[in-house]
Amino acid sequence: MATEILMPALSPTMEEGTLAKWLVKEGDTVSAGDLLAEIETDKATMEFEAVDEGTVGKILIEAGTEGVKVNTPIAVLLEEGESADDIDSAAKAPASAPSPEAPRADAGGKAAPEGGSAPAAAPPAPSNDHGERVFASPLARRIAAEKGLDLTAIEGSGPRGRIVRADVEKAGAQPRASQAAAAPEASAAATMPAGASADAVAKIYETREHEVVTLDGMRKTIAARLTEAKQTIPHFYLRRDIRLDALLDFRKTLNDQLGARGVKLSVNDFIIKACALALQQVPKANAVWAGDRILQLRPSDVAVAVAIEGGLFTPVLKDAETKSLSQLSKEMKDLATRARDRKLAPQEYQGGSFAISNLGMYGIDNFDAVINPPHGAILAIGAGVKKPVVNDAGEIEVATVMSVTLSVDHRVIDGALGAELLQAIRDNLENPLAMLA
Repeated sequence: MATEILMPALSPTMEEGTLAKWLVKEGDTVSAGDLLAEIETDKATMEFEAVDEGTVGKILIEAGTEGVKVNTPIAVLLEEGESADDIDSAAKAPASAPSPEAPRADAGGKAAPEGGSAPAAAPPAPSNDHGERVFASPLARRIAAEKGLDLTAIEGSGPRGRIVRADVEKAGAQPRASQAAAAPEASAAATMPAGASADAVAKIYETREHEVVTLDGMRKTIAARLTEAKQTIPHFYLRRDIRLDALLDFRKTLNDQLGARGVKLSVNDFIIKACALALQQVPKANAVWAGDRILQLRPSDVAVAVAIEGGLFTPVLKDAETKSLSQLSKEMKDLATRARDRKLAPQEYQGGSFAISNLGMYGIDNFDAVINPPHGAILAIGAGVKKPVVNDAGEIEVATVMSVTLSVDHRVIDGALGAELLQAIRDNLENPLAMLA
């Protein structure tokens, strides 16, 4: 039977994307692994592969179409012996759709979602809950059973209303209360102040010369995630001044020795290493918020903000505590270059427990960074500036001082623990030779 090719979920958080370019046309024969299209997410452009063989019978979504929802049919694949006459029957048959949270990775580590050209399949078996027929993924059913949740009371967000993992986890995170008890809460939410509508803002400036800048997927995602972060994460801030003189001298010595190998270490490389080691020295702070629990990580996976045209990426340096300064420098340069070209794969900018945002190169003395959920903390780095300081002998001397601010999620890290983490970061940076021990 002719089957639908569905818009793939190229990352766990992807909800929609742009079908940037078709790499096949109607009538082309494809095999498993052949490239079908290029899909633009909010962060990157990725190639989409076929998982079945057949003939492209009809392209349903034109190249360049934005805002295509995950699991939307984008083309129809014909099996051997079928013709365009079979397309109508495919449209009536329920296609098997992967949950957005479960993209497939091929042997090369590249995301290759299972929804590419999934064959049609019968709906899931009916649930016995209250005798009603419930469509849910097997994983969603298992999680619901573990949490004691009634599937008939959960609204599905998957294709054709299918209940997926995210729906069950969202339901499980909500407090159990009667509808009557929940009514005041719903009423309060309805009366919360909201920002002015787009039309209302536009009306204010309709007599002033201006240009409308349409939001792309990245800017929409940044706006949504930062709003979520500031509204839902209880931030608190810890500030320290760090002397850099010893680090700058040590860096110069290393760069003189490593120059023949084409290695040039930046101050940021030392900061990454210092933070990675600090997360090992204060392991309870190496953690993320997971809705109803805390996940404490063993490796130091450190994300570093990289500014690009129209937004930013936070590529993750995994196992950073085990890598040398030259390894971190080389890897960071590669990630930053590919981030600016929007060539990072989702697994390269998702994850981590801790982030670094450095605006010192722009002359910023200090600032407060917004936590990137689900991270437990983010370190904001200011510029190294020469200042008068009082040394241990009580004498005034000139030193290069860098101001840093640690933004902390109080649900994950308490004040004393955050202070301990920041102290460890400071000690590592002020004693750089010890980081190589």
